[in-house]
Amino acid sequence: MLGDTLLFFPSLGPAPKHFPLKFILIISDNHNVKKHILFLIFASLLFTLPLTPANAYMVKYKEDWYKLYHVHYQQYPDDCIENIYWLEKAAQADFCNPLYVGFKIETEKEWQKYRYLFQMHINLKLIEQHLRLGRTYDKKCIYFYDAPWKDEYLRNMEKALSCYEAGLYYWKEAKVWCEKASAPSFNFLFIEDKQAWEDENARIVSGDLNYESMLNREIARLKKNIQELQQMDKTY
Repeated sequence: MLGDTLLFFPSLGPAPKHFPLKFILIISDNHNVKKHILFLIFASLLFTLPLTPANAYMVKYKEDWYKLYHVHYQQYPDDCIENIYWLEKAAQADFCNPLYVGFKIETEKEWQKYRYLFQMHINLKLIEQHLRLGRTYDKKCIYFYDAPWKDEYLRNMEKALSCYEAGLYYWKEAKVWCEKASAPSFNFLFIEDKQAWEDENARIVSGDLNYESMLNREIARLKKNIQELQQMDKTY
C-alpha cells in the first residue's frame, strides 16, 4: 500500500516509489513523519478488514423474553428488578411456534402441557426474585439501638413487605398452572426435555414445594418487627 504513496523527508528529498518502509523508519529523524507512516498503515488495514453485520433479533415471544432472565452470583436489587421485568414480559407474551421451542414437540397434547409448565415455571421464578429482592431490604432482628435509624429501617421493611406480598400473588398463579399441567389427561405424559419443570410441578402437587407457608411466615415476622420498630423511642 505504501509503495504507491509518495513520501517526503526535508533532509533527504522525495523517497523513491518503492523505498523500503523499514529503512525509511530507521533513517528518518522526523517524529511526525513516522506518525504519518504508521497512520497510513493503520488506515490501510482498517479499510481492508471485512465488515460483518451485527446479528440482531426481535424479542417478541415468551421464549425470547425468558432467555433474558439470568441469575448473578451476587445479586443486587437492580439485578432482581431487571429479572422481574424480563419474567413479567415473558408471562405476558405469546408462545412461539412449537418448531422453535428448542426441543421436539410431536403432539398437540405435549404442546399444551409445555405451555402450562412454562407458565407455572415463570411464576415460580418471579417468586424467587421477589424473595431475593425483599431480603435485601428486610431486617431480620430489631435491636434497642436501632431507634435513631427507625425511619430508614421502616421504609426498607415496607419495601420488603410489598415484595413478599407480591410473591403470594405469583404463588396463586403458579398453583393454577400446576393444576392445569396435572390434569388426568396428562397422566403418563412427561416432557422429558423439561425435567426440571416436571419436578417443580410434582413437588407442588406433593406439597414439598410450598412458597405460601414460607411467604406467610416471612410476612408475619416482618409485620411484627415493623410494629416493634414503630413503638420504639426514636430519641434513644
